[in-house]
Amino acid sequence: MKDDTRFLIIGLGLLGGSYAQGLKKKGFHVSALDIDPDSIDYALKTGLIDQGAVGFDPQLVRQANAVIFGLYPHALLQWIEEHGDSFAPGTIITDVTGVKTGIVSTIQQRLGDRVEFIASHPMAGREVSGVRHADCSLFLPANFIITPTSRNSEAGIQFVRQLAELLQFRHIAVLSCQQHDEIIGFLSQLTHVIAVTLMNVREQPHLVDYTGDSFRDLTRIAKINDALWTELFLMNKQNLLREIDDFAAELAHFRQVLQQEDVQEMQRLFRQSTQRRKQFDK
Repeated sequence: MKDDTRFLIIGLGLLGGSYAQGLKKKGFHVSALDIDPDSIDYALKTGLIDQGAVGFDPQLVRQANAVIFGLYPHALLQWIEEHGDSFAPGTIITDVTGVKTGIVSTIQQRLGDRVEFIASHPMAGREVSGVRHADCSLFLPANFIITPTSRNSEAGIQFVRQLAELLQFRHIAVLSCQQHDEIIGFLSQLTHVIAVTLMNVREQPHLVDYTGDSFRDLTRIAKINDALWTELFLMNKQNLLREIDDFAAELAHFRQVLQQEDVQEMQRLFRQSTQRRKQFDK
């Protein structure tokens, strides 16, 4: 990656703002587009970006060598459909979208060979949204997944890898779009389903007065962006349905073990989960 690379971030939310902050700290020129005037104004005033515009600005798009999309999936597809011809030839483009199958192939087909779109997914986030919460330190403990296709070059893959290294992600992996969506269905989407379901099981006005760390930890991600996660769940529907079925079967097994007071099996399950969870502590 060249020192004079000019980045454009389209969609200046939590992740887009955190990308901007991290890249600015490394000395890069960063511009941004967003539909919210307040987000652009805040980013300019706080020095998160060098230039910004509300909506679409062809000049900012054309002057960028690298573009990072921080949009929701449907908004990303719509932006590409409407403005896909506006990039300068040779531009490297990536995203932060949590679902890849269908999206990546559609974008690559629309853009053709003038530019290179190589998809990626920063496995980072918080229970808040918006550029005012931008903080590039959230990348430090996080994983980063690159999802190339046969249309991507080694140079493009290396560029996105260097981007993740610049932002100091803990680990960088390369998966196919299909592998990504299968894994995300379990690691991310199912966990959000579980957290949401726990919060919806019962309502007690004073529940917060009795709860301990276990309930708080398990339901942390239940503070959820309903618009975004509805899109993600529906676009990865088959993978997520399969994960829900597998989880339901495992939960039914535990219920049977408890009902039958099968001490040995219950303890085996506890030991197995303990051993598997230790892998995350390394």
